[in-house]
Order: sequence, then C-alpha cells, then structure tokens
Amino acid sequence: MLSKMRNIGIMAHIDAGKTTTTERILYYSGKIHKIGEIDDGAATMDFMQQEQERGITIASAAITTEWKGHQINIIDTPGHVDFTAEVERSLRVLDGAVAVICAVGHVQPQTETVWKQADRFNVPRVCFVNKMDRVGADFFAAMSDVRDKFGCECAALEIPVGAGQDFTGVIDLLQMKELHWDADTEGERYSADEISDGMREIAAEWRDKLIDTVASNDDALGEKYLEGGEITTEELKAAIRKCTIERKLVPFLCGSSRHNQGVQPLMDAVIDYLPAPDEIPSAEGVQIKKHGEEEKVLVPCDPDARMPLGLVFKIQYDREAGILCYVRMYSGKITTGTQVYNVAKKKRERINRILRVNANHMEQMDSVSAGDIAVFVGLKFSQTGDTLGSEGLPVLLESVRFPEPVISVAIEPETLSDRDKLNETLEILSREDPTFTHRDDEETGQLVISGMGELHLDVLVTRIRDDFKVQCRVGAPQVTYREAVTASSEYREEYSRVIAGKENAACLTLRVEPRETGSGNSYTCAAVRSGIPEDILCAIETSVQNCFLSGIRMGYPCTDTAVTLTAVEYNELTATPAAFQAAAAEAFDRACDGASPELLEPVMAVDIESPAEFVGDAMSQITQRGGIISSMEDKSGTTLVHAQAPMARMFGFSTTLRSVTQGRASFSMTFSHFQKKS
Repeated sequence: MLSKMRNIGIMAHIDAGKTTTTERILYYSGKIHKIGEIDDGAATMDFMQQEQERGITIASAAITTEWKGHQINIIDTPGHVDFTAEVERSLRVLDGAVAVICAVGHVQPQTETVWKQADRFNVPRVCFVNKMDRVGADFFAAMSDVRDKFGCECAALEIPVGAGQDFTGVIDLLQMKELHWDADTEGERYSADEISDGMREIAAEWRDKLIDTVASNDDALGEKYLEGGEITTEELKAAIRKCTIERKLVPFLCGSSRHNQGVQPLMDAVIDYLPAPDEIPSAEGVQIKKHGEEEKVLVPCDPDARMPLGLVFKIQYDREAGILCYVRMYSGKITTGTQVYNVAKKKRERINRILRVNANHMEQMDSVSAGDIAVFVGLKFSQTGDTLGSEGLPVLLESVRFPEPVISVAIEPETLSDRDKLNETLEILSREDPTFTHRDDEETGQLVISGMGELHLDVLVTRIRDDFKVQCRVGAPQVTYREAVTASSEYREEYSRVIAGKENAACLTLRVEPRETGSGNSYTCAAVRSGIPEDILCAIETSVQNCFLSGIRMGYPCTDTAVTLTAVEYNELTATPAAFQAAAAEAFDRACDGASPELLEPVMAVDIESPAEFVGDAMSQITQRGGIISSMEDKSGTTLVHAQAPMARMFGFSTTLRSVTQGRASFSMTFSHFQKKS
C-alpha cells in the first residue's frame, strides 16, 4: 500500500549528524542490532572504506526499514560540497526529507545549498535540531536562523528540556508530555511523564504558538480556532501534515543522536507529516510522438498502470554484481527477467535481477511497483537520468542536471599494461558520477580527469588505486577553463571533397551568439526541414555538440553559446552525413572566430567560518588570492564570511587558513560562475 510507504532523504551540512541519526533510526526500527559509530569507522551507512577512514559520507547509501507498519526507504546523502551531485540526484526522487540542523552551528553553508536544492524539487521536509547536548546549543536560535535564511514558517513540535550539559529530554507539545530516554538501553526505552513544574509555563506558551502557526496556515483549523473551539491532537496532527506536504510550514524537533535522545519522535514525524508517494503532485514527463514532436504529460503514481515508468537516479559499480542501477518507480510495475525500453537511449534492456538495498546488503525481489525504490542488475546502456519505460508509451521524465567540473589533474598508469584497465575504470566512475569526466588532451597526449574539487578528485583517485587496483600517477591540479563568444556572427560554409571517386558536398549556414551567464550551450534548427533526411540533420547536430566540447581557440569546452542552423542546401546526389558533419564543424569555427571569443575562468563561492579573533586574518588570506568579500554575519562565538574567488588561486587555501587561525577556522567552496579571465 502506497499510504504505508515513505521515500525520505537525510540532508544537512557536513558533520551535522546525518549518518549518526540514520544509524539510530535503523537500530530502533530493528534493522541493525548494534549501533555503529562514525568515530569508530563502523557506521552501517558509511560502508565504503574511504567513508570509514575519513569519517564523511561520500556516496548516498539507500536502505529500507520499517516503523510502526510503514516501509521507509532512506537515502543518507553526503554533506560535503564536493559531492553535491549525490545530494541533487537523491532529492530528485524523494518525496520528503529530514533536514538535520546543528544546534550550535545552526544554518551552515552546505545547509543552504541542500535547502535550495530541496526547494527546486519541491520536497516537503521536517527539521531535526541535533547536538542539543553540545556547549552553546540553542534550539530556538537554530529555528529562527532557518526562518530568517529561508523565509519559511517554522513550527516547533517539541522544545528541549535544558541545553548543553543540562539537556535531559524534550517536551512533546502535541501530547504535552515530557520525554526522557533510558541510557541503559541505548535510548531504546523512553518515558512520557507529566511536564515538570519549571517547564509548564514555557510549554503552554509554545503549544499556543504551535496552534497559532498551524491555524494561520490551515483554513479549517483557523476557523475553529477563531470560534474558540477545542482543537484535538488528531485535528492538529492532520493540519500539520497537510501544511507540511503543501510546504506551508516546516515542523521542528530536537534531540541528540549521538546520545540516543529524540530519534523515535523523529521517526514518528516522518510517518505522521511527510507524504506517501501518491500524496505528492504527479511527476512531469515529456511524451515523444512519432514525428519527434513532444508533449508534456503528467505521470500519476499508480502501481496498477499498464505502462511502467522509472527513473535511473544513481549508478554504482559492485565488484561482484557489476553495474547497479538505482531506480525510482513512478508508474506501473516491473518484474525480474522482463525487457524495458530505455527512452533516452532508444534501446531495449533486460533486467536480470531486482534487489532491495540495505546499505551494502542486498535482498532479491520479484518485482518493484510505482512509488518504490530498488536496484536493477543487468542494464548495459543506462546512465544517471535515463528513463525506463515501454515503446508503446515513450515518456521521458525530466533529466537530472549536474554542475560542470571545475578542477582537473593529469593521470597516467604506472605501466603500459594498465592503460586499458585505467580507461575501463574511468568509464565506470564517470558513469557512476556525472560530475566526474575524463578526456585525452590532444596537445599533450595526457589523460585528464576533472571533478568538483580537490577532495572529490582525491577520493576518486583513491578508489582507482584501492577499489579497482590500478596503480597510477597523478599530476598537480589544473583549473578547467571555458570559452564563450561575446558577439553574434553568421557563416556560410560550402564543403566539397571527392572521396573514393564520389563527390561529397554540403552547404549550410550557422549563426552563433552569446547566451546569459550560467545558461549553458544550446543548438536550434531554424532551417526548413522538409525534404532533408533526418540523418543529415542529426549529423549536423552531433557535429555542433562535439564542437561545444572541443572549444574555439584554446581547446577548452564552450559555455553560454547559442548555435542556430539557419539554412541547409541539400542535393541528394552529392550530400552525405559525413560531408555535413565536416561543414558544420568548419562553419562553427569560422562563425565563433568572428564573434569575439574570450577565455572564462571558474569563480568559486567561498564560505569561511572563523572565531571572531581570527576573522581579519582569514579575510586577508582570501583577498590576497583575488577574492571579493560579499557579506559577513555573526553567530554565537563565530563569524561567517561569504566571498568569491577565482578557482586558479584557491589551491592550498585550506593549509594557509588553518595556519593563520590556529586550525580553528573551516571553509567550504562551491562553483559559482564563469567570468572573463583577469
């Protein structure tokens, strides 16, 4: 039953306690029988060796558990900015999310990133203010920080009893009970007692605030509230659920996952307030008609639908099983051993096995239906973002978009015999992670890999060596530049060659012009299509897309460039796809040459969190590297500095920042935009 299913993600800033919270959820729901600690490298969800060694989450792990008769599919996402694609692809397929907020740090830079990503995919969420036992913890300040930063209505369902070392439990504002956890049973048992005398007044005040907040966002409850009627707990819960799913408010809970306090009410909140797969708006897709026409369609979450439809949202390599495709089903049902149609690749694929994922442990399934998440084994062509459906109803679900890589290093195998093995490994890794790319540099002959940051590439290189057993040497990091045109230009190319005694001719006109910063490249066919074979038009488009990758003058990929095919002159006696491909490449180069091309460098958004006494030194380090300070904000004992700086000058910044702040400052860095190289 769909109403008994929840697809949720755990999202937050690095080190806020996502994985620790997930461990407790699994323990209390009976999925695991011993709590694994990240500090000991024994967390269930961090099953990759590197995750255990570094103490961070790298790959989003999927796991299924049960709580009070409900099936909960949990995806534990990374918090580090270098793995933002993992968060993005997970949020795309989730119905709800738990945002873990640190009670001391409140809204941190990566919290903002994941919150905005969740907004983009309209994901309802509940907030769990973690680490209430830490010195400086403040539940109410964390809640007001979320309200101020994101402009959302916040509703406290619980308030803490004490804070820091004095934190002993929470008050449930719906039941008006004080909850305390039993340390001897690792928090498995907890008591619901009458509210202590010293907390009654503040509890009553916050319950009134809760009712007032919910009533102002729910018409039916608001009417009863204004008439002075008695509001029952069931009515209040139903209204909170409705408002949460409609994203009118965000429920807040609190606790300390590390000390096993507050997790069970969070699990109840997931069931009570986050939506089932059929309670969210229908997924949007594009139906492809016979003549290439596209029509927008809605895909309701219906397990009994005749045509199955699923989205591949993650690819993972397993040494024994091979390529694992994580699929979220949106409609219908797929059974083991059946054929599916890859709509994006226009290829049929056979599903050998369907698996239920429990972190690094798999369970065999006979079938998977709409609303559920599973792993398919045996798909040869599928990549992240591909839609699996049927030829009778080719619907393309919205593809997942990823940021472009901004940092590159040269890599080479230690022995020539490892060259093919290295190429195979890079193919697997780039299929797994769309923000990781590799290419052969034509000028130097080197193999170059690109990613989102130094840590991202470091993790991938370690995987190449340890997981795939390919020994390799890695060069110093290099910045990945881009090229773009700054003016409009048009060029008509006539191509004619005699190959093997047969004339190959083509004639076409291309127009290039700049696009808005950050909008990417585009190709449009504005020429008259009638009478021109589809393979000719496909050859032109393929050629232009290849030109985008190979650049204009310096060989760096193009960005923010629009290309329009304005005219095609076709002669069926001499025209060949190869001729039009060559003509398009030449026309692109000539048109771009006349459109004042320029070199662009990546600019990073840098957020530095530093104790107040070291802020001056930290800011000095960023300005020395050509950075610009955009804003500052004071938090309890620390200052958050927002800046922008060119990527080329940010190498080694973490070392110098630690050195001038006695190791007490931290920073995060995300790609912001490309700008003209200074």
